[in-house]
Amino acid sequence: MADYQIRKIEESEYHTSAWSGGMTTELFLSPQEGSYAKRNFLWRLSSATVDLLESTFTDLPGYERIIMTLEGELDLCHNGGEWLHLKEFMPHRFDGGDLTVSRGRVTDFNLMLKKGCCKGDMVPLFMKSGERMETGKDACFKLQDGWGEQILYCHKGQLTVRTETGETFELKDGQALCVSGDFTGAKWVFQAESSVKAVFVSVKQITTKESEQGG
Repeated sequence: MADYQIRKIEESEYHTSAWSGGMTTELFLSPQEGSYAKRNFLWRLSSATVDLLESTFTDLPGYERIIMTLEGELDLCHNGGEWLHLKEFMPHRFDGGDLTVSRGRVTDFNLMLKKGCCKGDMVPLFMKSGERMETGKDACFKLQDGWGEQILYCHKGQLTVRTETGETFELKDGQALCVSGDFTGAKWVFQAESSVKAVFVSVKQITTKESEQGG
């Protein structure tokens, strides 16, 4: 049975700061009292603008990363190997400790996960104006059953979400829903009020047993 809490996040609640290649916006950090600067966190979700033609990623040993671009296309090279080309909304998973160089001016979307402590996924969602989806019926809906934290981030468009209890949430550009708890059996309905480009993020802490088995 579903047992979770929902919180709507406004764009004004995010934390934005400058980095050497543009601006970065921290959407979520867990735990809340953690620190990205001190590398004291379990997972972090952020978006950044890359204004340089070529830039080097921040070294994050001990973390797994997933990146996709929200605006523009990106070329990546890990540890001097072959260059990879990422189209918009194409997720790419890699080791945060890799020496990673990028080429391209983009707006990206990043999930950072502490190895051995949590695992996660990041999946794009596209809906046409007027389109309707339901959990349990539409395979493209990727929020996972079980306990964890799930985030639905609306990059562009307008989306109405209705839960099985009748709660209704409207998401527009830059807004997000954060779901914490057990999502098993949840019945949600999605209605695109306009063309939508969004991202689902799922994060679960790894149990001691899973960690011993390699996660």
